Amino acid sequence: KGLKDPVKLKVLTILNEKYSIVEADFYRAELEVVAAGPARDVGFDRSLIASAAHDDRVCAYPALRAELDTLHPTYTTVTILTDKEEIGSVGNTGLHSDYVRHYLEYLAENAGISYKDMIQNALCLSSDVSAAFDPTFPDVYEPGNSCYLGKGCVLTKYTGARGKSGSNDASAEFVGKLRKVMDDADVSFQTAELGKVDIGGGGTIAYILANLDMNVIDSGIAVQNMHAPYEVISKVDLYETLKGYEAFLKNA
Repeated sequence: KGLKDPVKLKVLTILNEKYSIVEADFYRAELEVVAAGPARDVGFDRSLIASAAHDDRVCAYPALRAELDTLHPTYTTVTILTDKEEIGSVGNTGLHSDYVRHYLEYLAENAGISYKDMIQNALCLSSDVSAAFDPTFPDVYEPGNSCYLGKGCVLTKYTGARGKSGSNDASAEFVGKLRKVMDDADVSFQTAELGKVDIGGGGTIAYILANLDMNVIDSGIAVQNMHAPYEVISKVDLYETLKGYEAFLKNA
């Protein structure tokens, strides 16, 4: 009785009893609110997975799994899991930081080679999801240039808004090389853009890596309901993307 904020006190009491948290701990806290509940199979054939935050966990997992499983690559392989992509890749853990460039410079120095030569010959997949065609909202898609659930890994030559604004645009030579790698490994893949020009669109971190002078293309998994509490992907697409990442690391 007479407390200014009894709800706050009750919440802090529960947090302290359960986790030994006090109010001052919130000064340094990094809190995220996420959808509750486990991932779930979807469909009569259970071919789909519904879960929170497929974007971008569903791309980070096969990227890491492929790196760990690639034991004898033709060339040196590097997989970078970076932070803050959804808010502009800011801070010293986001890709706008020079931490990646510094790491690659150390890598070149330790190998006794030129950083410039290494970076100019580097090939990179920017692992990110793409927007799967949604028949519920067809007006924001171009059906002939969209990705679809169940048709394999998605290669996105360019992203951006209002056409290609703010995007990377992969070279024809790199796309051709990547197609051969995927075909030789019998990987099912599709090409797409992120929605209808001037209506859809979106950005990834590919352009940041391209600005380092790398060859880079977006490659990932088709997602429906992107950024919703529950996003939906195809198990087939996840498997084919893993196969594609493994083939790229071994043979590109």
